[in-house]
Amino acid sequence: MNTLYLDSIGFLIATAIIVTTGSKLSKYGDIMADMLGWGKMFMGLILMASVTSMPELMNGISAVGILDAPDLAVGDIVGSCAFNILIISIMDFFYDHKKPLTSVAQPGHIIAASFGIILLCLVAFAILMPNFFGTILWIGEFSILFLIFYLVAIRVIFLYDKKENNHREARKDTYTLTLKQVVLRYALNAVILMGAAMLLPYFGEHLAEASGLGQSFFGTLFIAASTSLPEVVVSIAAIRMGTIDLAIGNIFGSNIFNIAILALDDILYTKGPIFQFTSPNHIIPVLGTIIITAIGIIGIVFKEEKKWKLAIDTALIAVVYVLMMGLLYYKK
Repeated sequence: MNTLYLDSIGFLIATAIIVTTGSKLSKYGDIMADMLGWGKMFMGLILMASVTSMPELMNGISAVGILDAPDLAVGDIVGSCAFNILIISIMDFFYDHKKPLTSVAQPGHIIAASFGIILLCLVAFAILMPNFFGTILWIGEFSILFLIFYLVAIRVIFLYDKKENNHREARKDTYTLTLKQVVLRYALNAVILMGAAMLLPYFGEHLAEASGLGQSFFGTLFIAASTSLPEVVVSIAAIRMGTIDLAIGNIFGSNIFNIAILALDDILYTKGPIFQFTSPNHIIPVLGTIIITAIGIIGIVFKEEKKWKLAIDTALIAVVYVLMMGLLYYKK
């Protein structure tokens, strides 16, 4: 009981640090985008997404490299992808009480969301048929596909942003901080966040065993939710600053980056392709995330004009997420 108490306290402290540093990352990331003349969508998709996904990165490294818990690593990644889309519903709740969030988002987000669906489909195939393509040394060839599609996605998004924002000018004279100071503070918070993220798998592994919920369910729900907290904080902070595209770009960009992390986890797990050692139940959050991502795309295209607390699309995202977690708990 004493150990469980200490693990719970440690888990909460690490989560609190992630939330605090994630909030600061949003602030300095927004300033950096203005100073460099980058679009908010591109900033959210690339730089913010890669940094707010650091907990998933460090969690995966710890889970496969230290704890020998591949199920926890995969559960965190697929669970984080699902929770990230749920954040759109959370943002819509805090946004204008009359206007849906997705109605003001750039259509360009559909590119990132679509690549996210493609990558999730590849993950689904890897879960169902982990040996289909064979291996290169101990690495599953599905992971090579993850990395290839990730690089293609980044290239396409970069070209789109460049085409849409040829005439954007950098804003440097409206801030008291220099670009160097902003970059250093951004990097410092990123390092602190990484340190806290390294502790999550340790506490999570112990809590999963003590709770009896199992690594698959616990990793997909609790650890995934805590490692996705930077996305929550960054996104809500971005909404308050009026940078909707930074917030939504961070969500879809994080999911793309998460699948690249899954490939890295596979490379680090030297016992063989990681999906050979994980639960097939992970197919549930993968398929669920594909569904709610598609719902998000429909919301961006349709651009509903009114809402009650939540728009129809974001309400459906929340409902599907709850049903998905219920099914995963039933199958644990």
